[in-house]
Amino acid sequence: MRHESAAVTELPISPEQERRSRMIKYVVAMTIRVVCVILCVVVKGWWLVLPILGAVFLPYFAVVIANAAGPRTTRRVARPGAVVKVTRRDRDA
Repeated sequence: MRHESAAVTELPISPEQERRSRMIKYVVAMTIRVVCVILCVVVKGWWLVLPILGAVFLPYFAVVIANAAGPRTTRRVARPGAVVKVTRRDRDA
């Protein structure tokens, strides 16, 4: 009796890779926030509103984006130990 083996492409993303992806997204957003804070010192006039808004609202959006679920592609995950009926003849062989 031959069983199908699971392809690596059918397996979900590992927790380490998911965590790394979320951290990269968060660090990029926080880097943009630091740039916004620096621009608050440099920019004059009504343009000052834009970096202030970025510095205030980016932390919220950074957390939401970083914690968002991964890719929406649904991949079939093969069950590793499929239930197979074993007969007495199979056990004796």
